[in-house]
Amino acid sequence: MGRMHTVLVAGGGVGGLACAHRLARRLPEGDRVVVFDHRPVHTFWPSLLWVMTGTRRSSDVARPFGTLRDARVEVVQTPVTAIDPKARTVQAGGQTWTGDALVVALGAALDPDGIPGLGVEPGNFYTTQGAEAVWTELQTLEQGRVVVAIPTTPFKCPAAPYEAAMLIDGYLRKRGRRARVSVELWAAEAAPMAVAGPGVSHAVEEALAHRDIAYHPSERLEAVAGDRRQLEFTGHPAVGYDLLAYVPPHRVPEVVASAGLAPEDGWVSVDRHTLETSHPGVYAIGDVVSIPLTMGKPLPKAGVFAFTEGEVVADRIVDQVGGRVSGVRFDGRGECFIEMGRGQAGFARGQFFAEPAPAVRVYRSGRHWHAAKLAFERQWWSQWW
Repeated sequence: MGRMHTVLVAGGGVGGLACAHRLARRLPEGDRVVVFDHRPVHTFWPSLLWVMTGTRRSSDVARPFGTLRDARVEVVQTPVTAIDPKARTVQAGGQTWTGDALVVALGAALDPDGIPGLGVEPGNFYTTQGAEAVWTELQTLEQGRVVVAIPTTPFKCPAAPYEAAMLIDGYLRKRGRRARVSVELWAAEAAPMAVAGPGVSHAVEEALAHRDIAYHPSERLEAVAGDRRQLEFTGHPAVGYDLLAYVPPHRVPEVVASAGLAPEDGWVSVDRHTLETSHPGVYAIGDVVSIPLTMGKPLPKAGVFAFTEGEVVADRIVDQVGGRVSGVRFDGRGECFIEMGRGQAGFARGQFFAEPAPAVRVYRSGRHWHAAKLAFERQWWSQWW
């Protein structure tokens, strides 16, 4: 009988769970798969947009880690306090675990306090509480100005703020209030989802214009004066708002920076095909990494990539502990639904490692893509819970 192996997965988000479940299915009986996540539940982040506009409740978009179907996935629900990539160890809850392989999947830390005054604003729809706060305000908003803000880049789920603006627009139209409420999107980036190419950017800009959503690109938020309900952008007079829905600044988690895996103002570097760090047997996946593309921009931080990266790493680890040379590689393929409100959605799919730039196809929007997004949500829960 061979030696038993242990694989440590720091983070129970999309990539972490995809990796852990594939490992549990493929590793021999007796091998351990240990996931570390301090949260009591796994949240399906794409559905927070529906919480924000009232078609989902918070309880609909989360499941307890303790009810995972696969008993071979051990979940340690306590914060990771230290990582040693050389020793392949994780410290959590006063204990130290050592693995034959280590997967860092801790995502991006949300840092609304990184911009003066922003952290006290409730409308951070990248959290359950923030999505609920937007919904609470939206229900009673009869007139005024909605601002969806992207203060900094990069951020995960590149379509999300554009979806948020269109979903808010759709809700207001359904309630007959849109003529009295303006909807605007102020973004630090120069174009929507620009890494996917001008075709995608143009399609999103057209969708915003069709809905009379004012779009202000290349605008960096400097501060928020919540007492006056004003946003201060570089080189602009103050912008007032009656409802603010925003993407918080993102940064590398402190425990990852402290481990020497990434600078505090940067992200983890990995081999873009194997997802291995500079430390043998230590991998990083999902939003915590930055994978540069030939055209000069990084691979988007998106769940679809985190999921595929997790499965690729799992297969490589299975080969590693089995003493085999692995030929499994991450190929940069991805796809994305784009919710447009009132039962409509768009869809794009492409090869992001294509040369000299990503090759992405934009499909005609319609109700069928919204139905596909709903089916994807159902499938997400059914596969693991």
